[in-house]
Amino acid sequence: MKALLSVSDKTGVLELARELNALGVQLISTGGTAKLLADNGLPVTEVAEVTGFPEMLDGRVKTLHPMVHGGLLARRDFPEHMAALQQHGIGTIDILVVNLYPFESTVAKPGCTLADAIENIDIGGPAMVRSAAKNWKDVAVLTDADQYAEVVAELKAGAISSQTRFKLSVAAFNRISQYDAAISNYLSSVDLSAGVPDDEAQPQRLAFPGQSNANYVKLQDLRYGENPHQSAAYYRDANPLPGSLVTGVQLQGKELSYNNIADADAAWECVKSFDVPACVIVKHANPCGVAVGQDSHEAYSKAFQTDPTSAFGGIIAFNRPLDGKAAQEVVKQFVEVLIATDFTPEALAIFKPKANVRLMKIELPAGGAEQGRNAVDIKRIGSGLLLQSADNHDMTLADLKVVTVKQPTPQQMEDLLFAWKVAKYVKSNAIVFCKDGMTMGVGAGQMSRLDSARIASIKAEHAKLTLQGTAVASDAFFPFRDGLDVVVDAGASCVIQPGGSMRDQEVIDAANERGVAMVFTGVRHFRH
Repeated sequence: MKALLSVSDKTGVLELARELNALGVQLISTGGTAKLLADNGLPVTEVAEVTGFPEMLDGRVKTLHPMVHGGLLARRDFPEHMAALQQHGIGTIDILVVNLYPFESTVAKPGCTLADAIENIDIGGPAMVRSAAKNWKDVAVLTDADQYAEVVAELKAGAISSQTRFKLSVAAFNRISQYDAAISNYLSSVDLSAGVPDDEAQPQRLAFPGQSNANYVKLQDLRYGENPHQSAAYYRDANPLPGSLVTGVQLQGKELSYNNIADADAAWECVKSFDVPACVIVKHANPCGVAVGQDSHEAYSKAFQTDPTSAFGGIIAFNRPLDGKAAQEVVKQFVEVLIATDFTPEALAIFKPKANVRLMKIELPAGGAEQGRNAVDIKRIGSGLLLQSADNHDMTLADLKVVTVKQPTPQQMEDLLFAWKVAKYVKSNAIVFCKDGMTMGVGAGQMSRLDSARIASIKAEHAKLTLQGTAVASDAFFPFRDGLDVVVDAGASCVIQPGGSMRDQEVIDAANERGVAMVFTGVRHFRH
């Protein structure tokens, strides 16, 4: 039995080679991998000895030879294949261990030149991987160090099973697909408006490539989709961002449904945008209660007050560990999914009798929530996609422009920024009333901004909350003064909105007339 090892990432390859050698497998290798094995006392034959040709063209040509590909592609059960190998003195290769030049990490480095990118496009590696993967019935192809232990274990037990070889083949073709997609995405994003860039310069790149190639890995099949008559599955990015929903671990509860996952993502993205302890309750993709507090218990208590009716059967997310005190409150309500950065043993014990409640632990990224943000949003439309940069804009006090005679107080400014942050996660048209770090009324997803304002007022009334002295956020400008009048009539004392309407002055005059403070952000937050 022969194994060819040619890896860019040397993680675990020396240990693998030792195991293969101990099992009597003959080792063949290239360049740096061969040197590593030889320096550690392992018998290894360089590929150049097998092919009769030296590595050439600065390593661009090493394994592109019939002595290699014949050994990988020959069908052992085809007599004519085996006769051809014998005629030309080609030996079979039974195991291929290859990982590819680090193209993805190279182009991700600041200052990466076009030449650096091009030289990290692997040619021989993918060719060998494809050959071995195509001939999976006779060849096992390993493209990831995580696969080494399973293959060694099966070899020690007697042989690599056909099921494992097929699984390895699928993984190999998936890896090639991801690799080629990364190359295509990079090269088709190079801006050619000023001609082909210099090899030794970092090329200017377009925000969106000429061809978008996405790779997703299936996590699980779902019982059904948005409705019971629809089938569905749950996928993650091939390289998910830390702190994103797909990195979460479900600790207990029923299998997540399609709608659970969609709502959980809305809740998690909103709650992780806060730096202080926060709680977000989501129902049908919209936050129905958001609050911050001294701890998770206070944040939840305030968030739940906003809309106890809608909170029934909702998704609840915390940006802090859930402790026993907060869990004692949450467990009183019917909740579908509960998300936190961690759960104390006491919290887990409290929810253990609630076997159907889905508990999800998601760790925030080490560099802060902003490190776990997607850069691009994707929306599927008929036979196509809409791609846009993600709405990652964070508003600060310095960004706000006071446009009224009345100036907001420091407390009002704090409430306005809180309301604006929440409005970013509410479906348009969005109107959000807030006070003292909690939502007081949320109007979402209406065709009319007036209706959203009225709905928010009605919800506050049902929750027995007073809107007197609240701050109001509108995700887009008020096209007429009537929207402003509705929120002021409800009790708002200050308003935050993007501005930008041709009737801005009319709305500013109305705010001055009503004696409320208003600030413009210059940024809107449509969310469809």
